[in-house]
Amino acid sequence: MKTISFYLLLPIIFLFLFNSVAISGSPSILIIESYHSEYPWDESYIQGIKENMPGNCVFHIFQMDTKRIPESEYEKSALKGWAFYLEKKPDLVFLGDDNALKYLGPRFATVDTPVVYLGINNNPRTYGVTSSANITGVLERPLLKRSIVEMRKIIKLKRVLVLFDSGETSRVTFEETFYGQEKMRISNIDIHLKRIGSWETWQKTVEEAENDGYDAMIIGLYHTIVDKKNTHINAESVLYWTSENTPIPPFAFWDFAVGPGKAIGGLTLLGKTQGQAAAEMANKILTGIPPNKIQVIHGEKGKFLFSKSQLRKHNIRLPEEIVLKATMID
Repeated sequence: MKTISFYLLLPIIFLFLFNSVAISGSPSILIIESYHSEYPWDESYIQGIKENMPGNCVFHIFQMDTKRIPESEYEKSALKGWAFYLEKKPDLVFLGDDNALKYLGPRFATVDTPVVYLGINNNPRTYGVTSSANITGVLERPLLKRSIVEMRKIIKLKRVLVLFDSGETSRVTFEETFYGQEKMRISNIDIHLKRIGSWETWQKTVEEAENDGYDAMIIGLYHTIVDKKNTHINAESVLYWTSENTPIPPFAFWDFAVGPGKAIGGLTLLGKTQGQAAAEMANKILTGIPPNKIQVIHGEKGKFLFSKSQLRKHNIRLPEEIVLKATMID
């Protein structure tokens, strides 16, 4: 009777031992950032990843820093990231934003390590990873057109100035959303997109915006701007200066540009939701689902976010239909 009981219990014992090993194991996770961890977008999506991954994960982070180094150094930074990957030998890799996927995606397509990308503005096909069995991810699509149309519910709007720096994400947005055209008309609103790399040109464009006939501006990306000596201008300094000196109301596409001394707000994208979506994919992979069985998705469609102090500064009162859906800060 004792022998029978023992054999009946064997499967349960093995199951217990297997689960104990699985639980005690700590998945090694590598996050390769296109930018740097102090950049609010990166900080937000990394938070989204970590909060939605198992608590026993061990995280390693590599920063390509492509918001602050010259484009001529991107390849060198990517090679350092690849060396870091070879050193850490992680169980799974996250590639954050276009530069990481552009410069490292083809390399990861040659190995078995599962990869989840996020924050991708371009078509992943451009980076040669769509047929890779070990790679999947989350796309980011700036809500440019919809955001502008929603702004019309807040203020009278005929002409809008959209400001971007000259970085890779700005270039992709220009080509994908504006089809390479600086001007377009949507819902009877004239939209003018300017990609600016020079700090002096940025300042002049902001200061002359009202005289040039614009009713509002949308601050896109402002992180790769340099001065006459080709010295990088701190992104927060650019944002605060723009908010302080613009003669017209400043809105934003991304949540990190909204707040006291920053932009008023708008229909914004959040880095954290990109991280959450990517983490959900990673969790499936860690349970044994192959990456090529997990469909590439578009991230969250956006969230109304507004700064109370900036609304007061520009004497703007939100309509009730937006108030009911919006998150208010400060």
